[in-house]
Amino acid sequence: MIYGFLHQGSGFGNQLHRYIATRVRALDLGVDWAMIYNPDGSGKEEGFKGKTFMEFDNAKILYPRKMTVDTVWYEKKIVEDGVDIRSYDPEFNFIEDNTAIEGEFQDERYWEHREKEVDEWLKVEPPWGTVIVVNALVVPIVPDDLCVIGFRGGEFAIYPDLFLTKSYWDEGIKKMKDINPNMRFEVHTDDEVLAKQFFPDYKVIHDIGINWRSCRYARYAIIANSSFYILPRWLNKGLTIAPRWWGRHNIKVWALPQNFYKRFQYI
Repeated sequence: MIYGFLHQGSGFGNQLHRYIATRVRALDLGVDWAMIYNPDGSGKEEGFKGKTFMEFDNAKILYPRKMTVDTVWYEKKIVEDGVDIRSYDPEFNFIEDNTAIEGEFQDERYWEHREKEVDEWLKVEPPWGTVIVVNALVVPIVPDDLCVIGFRGGEFAIYPDLFLTKSYWDEGIKKMKDINPNMRFEVHTDDEVLAKQFFPDYKVIHDIGINWRSCRYARYAIIANSSFYILPRWLNKGLTIAPRWWGRHNIKVWALPQNFYKRFQYI
């Protein structure tokens, strides 16, 4: 059995990366898997934050009071000049059975070799609700003139090195309009108030299920440096504009290097 951790304080994007890394390592070993849920002391036991719109076997969530794990493997973290520069830890490939794994696991090298399975695990319905059948396959009808803007506000906004400036969004929008002058834009965000200040002319949507599913299917996207948007866009394979230097775009220092994805276009 390979165990992963779901933490109460983690966002949905962080939970997803822990979840798929756990399943990938278990699959590579040919063993079972489960997720250990750690509440933050509030007494809440919400578990998997995508359960309202994504299939998940709740029987696979184990609570600390129900079990203990003796062996925990930690992803190597590297800090240089105060900046977290962790990337792929190849020791992941030597994790053995009956181990719990703790880390961010956002580097694509952890899970890209299991893309087909990851795509299946994270399957969701398209937000537009319309599909066509092609050769017995159900295919979503995706608007070809819609660009999703994945805007992260909230606690990001208090960190000047992290919070993306309006110039980043303006450059991304310009690139999309170069592709299609009539491109439509929707803003999908955790911070509706701040998003409306940045994008007063666009529709703003604050709904975790609609946000994630829209990112998963839209042909075009401009995303923030948030883990929430990584996997839906990586699986999508459409045009995704992302911030170069990721967590330190504003000061031009890569943090985290694990967040360089070959499928994204960085500006």
